[in-house]
Amino acid sequence: MLYVTGTRADYGLMRSTLQLISRCDQLELEILVTGMHLDARYGHTVREIRDDQMHIAAEVAIDMQPETAATMARNIGRMTEAFVEALERSGPDIVLLLGDRGEMLAAATAALHLGITIVHIHGGERSGTVDEAIRHAVSKMAHFHFAATEASCERLVRLGEAPGSVFVTGAPGLDGLTTQPRTSRDVLCTRLGLNPVAPLALMVFHPVVQQAADSGKLVREVLTGLSRCNCQVLALMPNADAGGAGIRDVLGASASQTGIRVVNHLHRDEFVSWMAAADVMVGNSSSGIIEAASFGTPVLNIGSRQNLRERSANVVDVEETAEAIAQAVNAALANGRREVTNVYGDGQSGPRITQLLCSIDLNAGKRVKVNAY
Repeated sequence: MLYVTGTRADYGLMRSTLQLISRCDQLELEILVTGMHLDARYGHTVREIRDDQMHIAAEVAIDMQPETAATMARNIGRMTEAFVEALERSGPDIVLLLGDRGEMLAAATAALHLGITIVHIHGGERSGTVDEAIRHAVSKMAHFHFAATEASCERLVRLGEAPGSVFVTGAPGLDGLTTQPRTSRDVLCTRLGLNPVAPLALMVFHPVVQQAADSGKLVREVLTGLSRCNCQVLALMPNADAGGAGIRDVLGASASQTGIRVVNHLHRDEFVSWMAAADVMVGNSSSGIIEAASFGTPVLNIGSRQNLRERSANVVDVEETAEAIAQAVNAALANGRREVTNVYGDGQSGPRITQLLCSIDLNAGKRVKVNAY
């Protein structure tokens, strides 16, 4: 079995599940590493995969500059060609994919043509941007689906996927979230010179491809809104999508301001600690939509990037203006953290996924992909 990873995000979400798979006697796991993992500008996070002693079958480096939609589109073609060669060398029975990024689309295209069984995690979800189209495209090539919610499962069936191929596992990113050791807020803030008793926001804002030209302007609105609330900010640099450079420029220029800290990358454990410690999470990351509910952290979801995605009760949708953001931050700080039910599962996705992978029928007939309608 081969898992394809291109970003710190997807690997962090899958890390505990991949560790379970690697320990399973019935399964043999390899990792294909590509994308942001291999670029120093995004933290060269392949080191974390090596530190976990995962068996890396191939490293496929791509040129991610300039950060434009054209670069993203060209890289899908480049990765498809390179993935075909890697899959032919490795010869896996199963290719395991998560989510909606271009590297997953490239891997699904390569695996489908090579007759390799494709298993897709987090299919059937909505988000209203280019991500949704890519996610559904991967689902239409996949043979088996591990959906995070019942609604996603039902949507996959309505899209024509055979009911017997779709399973509800929950979101793997929730596994171990609330039980793993966490660094305290006092320690986290002291490390970065922040005041642990003052209001603190964790900001993760990624570009939307269709709004790439406006990305810098939008992140300025977010920072202005937070400043009006006298809120300290820990901001993560964005991913490599079109518009990322504009966000990076604004965050870089803001890093010297009092109460704002900007980091290029946080290890998964450290990121989880910040998510649990922050008074509010602000931005448009799926981590706010899916994971933050496990801590009851208030989340302000800004803009269209997570449009139509299922939300837990801790998430509030906010317009991309400083005034709206400031009002929502003040409300979140006043209401505080509260216990909510996370609609994305119970934190036991990894064992379900591992068990299902052990039971997959690899007969050639099962790899003929047809719609059920």
